[in-house]
Amino acid sequence: MSPISRRDFLKTSLAAGTLAGIDIRPMHASQPSAADTVTLGKSGLKVTRLAFGTGSDNGQVQSALGQQEFSRLIHYAYDRGIRFFETAEAYTTPAMLGEALKPFPRESYQLMSKVTTDPGVNPQKRFDEMLRTSQTEYFDIMLLHWQHTSQWVTETTRWQDGILEAQSKKIIGVRGASVHGLPALRQMPGNNWLQVAMIRMNHNGTRMDGPTSADGNNPADVAEVVSQVKSVHSQGMGVISMKLVGAGAFTRHQDRQAAMRFAFRNADVDAVTVGFKNTQEIDEAINNLNLALA
Repeated sequence: MSPISRRDFLKTSLAAGTLAGIDIRPMHASQPSAADTVTLGKSGLKVTRLAFGTGSDNGQVQSALGQQEFSRLIHYAYDRGIRFFETAEAYTTPAMLGEALKPFPRESYQLMSKVTTDPGVNPQKRFDEMLRTSQTEYFDIMLLHWQHTSQWVTETTRWQDGILEAQSKKIIGVRGASVHGLPALRQMPGNNWLQVAMIRMNHNGTRMDGPTSADGNNPADVAEVVSQVKSVHSQGMGVISMKLVGAGAFTRHQDRQAAMRFAFRNADVDAVTVGFKNTQEIDEAINNLNLALA
């Protein structure tokens, strides 16, 4: 038998793999993927493109799994390359997420949380409480949660200053805000305090921004949302998108796939967060994101 060269072997193997429907590309033939790390604007922080969200129905969906099953899901996602995890003070999940992440080196993943901007509360005490609950020494990203009025920038000055102070102490890495509604979203472009913008995004406006902060369906406003995303992105902000499955409204696979494709191909977001309740949803989101980048 004549010897076969490595090149011939690869050609033969690739052809056979194609016929079998199996992806056996050489390791060096890398394609962008959900597990790749991307830099969030000018912040310098690197995160995986896909984040594990823990706020479905304010976290009720995830917390209903119980700690053991929830931890299993977090570990499943971690093993598949997802190293970006999202929670919020207002969710029912920060303590559960902290417990689930305990086995992993802290530097191996990024943790994002969101603080409720209550009046009359000491920001530093609130951050200390959040650190204890999440069992962490620092948050990679801290967002001002659920900003939903056109006055939010001036109304949250004390919280912005509090985050700056926490950044100086190295207990917060990157700062930003999550917004609901066009009146709040329109305040993001040109805002020099923001390093990260968290913005709702999908292809048909389901549970997306409209004239008010209500979680309605606003297909007519998708174009403006995309325009605002591109504006803040061009100014050096990192953009993280949410509502990729319409807050659970997308029961058809093709809608979930279309939403992921739209976020990356049309809106040019950096990363997305999706809430999961089983391993099948994790696998599907990874596959949908990989296809969106292909």
